[in-house]
Amino acid sequence: MKNSFQRYIWTQTACLTLWPLFVFAQSADLKKGLAVCNSNTEVCEQSKMVQGQSPQSKAETADHQYNVASCRNGWGSCDRSKLTATEITALAIAEHDRNVSNCRSGLGSCDRSRLSVVEAREITAAEHQRNLSDCTRGYTSCDHALLTPTEVNAVVVAEHLRNVSNCKDGIGTCDRAGLTPSEASAVVAAENDRNFFTCRNGWNDCDRSRLTAPEARVVATEEHTRNLSNCREGGETCDYSSLTAVEANTLKAAEQKRNYTACLKGYGFCDRLRLTPAQVETLPARKVIP
Repeated sequence: MKNSFQRYIWTQTACLTLWPLFVFAQSADLKKGLAVCNSNTEVCEQSKMVQGQSPQSKAETADHQYNVASCRNGWGSCDRSKLTATEITALAIAEHDRNVSNCRSGLGSCDRSRLSVVEAREITAAEHQRNLSDCTRGYTSCDHALLTPTEVNAVVVAEHLRNVSNCKDGIGTCDRAGLTPSEASAVVAAENDRNFFTCRNGWNDCDRSRLTAPEARVVATEEHTRNLSNCREGGETCDYSSLTAVEANTLKAAEQKRNYTACLKGYGFCDRLRLTPAQVETLPARKVIP
């Protein structure tokens, strides 16, 4: 009897000692679950069941999470019947926000019937601003009928400035009839500058008839310099007939020196017939290959 009483006392003491640890563990798990739920994610419900799951239940959880992701992304594999009430609510919120974003940006599918009155008003304003921007930039998606009188005037100014820029740069559509006299003069000056630059670089679209006398002299000088460089490098575009007598003799002497060096070192193209008798005597004897 005494031993039974002692065992009873010992059991009660052990329970009282371990009880705080058990309560602390449960409290930690509860806090972890609350943290997940407070994040407003669709995994809140799953987080409550993670503790002590078997391998089969973990696989089921993974399948469930994949189904949640499928529904969130609008995939055909979505099975809404398998969603919890919380997940259905979160999905509805995400779909609504995505629809509002699509309507506002003009990209993707937009269902106006799902918009609130305030949202519809904001979307209408965003569409108007987008149309105004398209008109200002000259995009084909512009609908002039939706512009206010003030906006029409602003678009006309933007179109005029864009036409002047196109004419000056030689890019896009240029309507010369829409230019003022001063703008037309500026466009001609820009065209002449562009043509001068083209001629200096030796490009095919150079119009020499538009060059002034000083510009023509500059172009001729640069063409001569470019041709001399090509001749020195042995380029195929070299025009030897355009060289002066001094330039031709200088190139001839440089070529003779190059040819002699090639024959002397046995490296590079060597034409012995172009060597002088004195140069031939300085060359090493040819090795006879058996």
